[in-house]
Amino acid sequence: MPAQHSTPVQHSRQIFKAALAAADPCRAVLDAVQLKDESLHVAGAVYDLAVYKRILVVGAGKATARMAQAVEKLLGARISAGLIVVKTGHALALDAIEQVEASHPIPDQAGVAATRRVLQMLRDADEQTLVICLLSGGASALLVATVAGITLHDKQVVTSLLLQAGASIGELNAVRKHLSMVKGGRLAAAAQPAQVLTLIISDVIGDSLEVIASGPTTPDTSTFAEAWEVIAKYHLREKVPLRVMAYLKRGMAGAEAETVKSELHNVRNVIVASSQQALAAAQEQTQQLGYASSLLSTKMQGEAREVAHFLAQTARAALAEMQAGERRCLLSGGETTVVVRGGGKGGRNQELALAFAMEVEGLAGVTLLSAGTDGTDGPTEAAGAIVDGHTANRTRALGLLPEQYLANNDAYTFFKKLDTSSGSHSHIITGPTGTNVMDMQIMLLRK
Repeated sequence: MPAQHSTPVQHSRQIFKAALAAADPCRAVLDAVQLKDESLHVAGAVYDLAVYKRILVVGAGKATARMAQAVEKLLGARISAGLIVVKTGHALALDAIEQVEASHPIPDQAGVAATRRVLQMLRDADEQTLVICLLSGGASALLVATVAGITLHDKQVVTSLLLQAGASIGELNAVRKHLSMVKGGRLAAAAQPAQVLTLIISDVIGDSLEVIASGPTTPDTSTFAEAWEVIAKYHLREKVPLRVMAYLKRGMAGAEAETVKSELHNVRNVIVASSQQALAAAQEQTQQLGYASSLLSTKMQGEAREVAHFLAQTARAALAEMQAGERRCLLSGGETTVVVRGGGKGGRNQELALAFAMEVEGLAGVTLLSAGTDGTDGPTEAAGAIVDGHTANRTRALGLLPEQYLANNDAYTFFKKLDTSSGSHSHIITGPTGTNVMDMQIMLLRK
């Protein structure tokens, strides 16, 4: 039965919670992989564990600790050794698999040291070794092994510049792959001739294997020329370190090795969870709460403010055709970008929510939650924010001018001050969720 006395804000939080539960990485791995008669069964393949003298577990990402818990439940003492790299604050209790915490989205020395150890483990593997690789969003920054001649600082600068310019994940990864010894299939290449089974939580639009985590265990179609073009597109040639530009030039000339282009033998990549599970659970929850539910898109992308404008237009059009008392939920999933113009603090979901609040100012019957399923949005502890048609009016009454905060890319400060001044709970604070299947927008409408 629908919870008629709950508010749209409470409903949106319930829907988001249901989505997170459906995308739980431990559950996803246990659903995808079964242990039967001393054999692992996954995606139609069977791995006879009697064939292998060693089982190694490696990986990286925001959801990898929960994935590792599932693997430990399945294999326990059969695991010979393991090492995963997780975002700082995302570590969980594990027995056989070691964890190293490192920085995200800008890589750090902890990630470098851990990746060096992972590579050594893989290089020591042989044909009687089964390598289980666990990958999820965030691994691109956490697995860090720069090519010869490029420093960690160079990588940090390039990553920061591209993020601030609003580069898409595909564009960012095209550059990062060509500066890395693990991305673009090179991690799996290092493990040859071992058998590699990669279990993946997708955090990218379209679930492209070569984009998720920068594709460390899959062949890569991007080129040095494409990496160069990305830097040119965002007018960064004069800002990117000279060593990086020189390396890319040598690569285009054929003087540096490309990423892996040919098929990787003894490697199987299996996506065990994506945004589709989360969105399906969200739809089911909305219907239980008494809303007619529809999915706008699983591929929501673009600049956060432009997406906010699109969602506001969609809300107005839907409300115009609804009957009195009717309730609808419009869902979307994906990943927007932010072009940093100011010096404030925020993230793409908080910026989207703030821009949306301004777009629907004064419009009754509309509520929007936009949040990252990993529990973090940009360099903040918030996952996102929730707004309605009255948010902008309320803040003006408090002396907070939303357009000023938006212009300064300072959505985090805006919502922090709003909550402190009014006692509201606009910020979505979940802490690390253990999963990562992109962002979600939950728009509730009532005529």
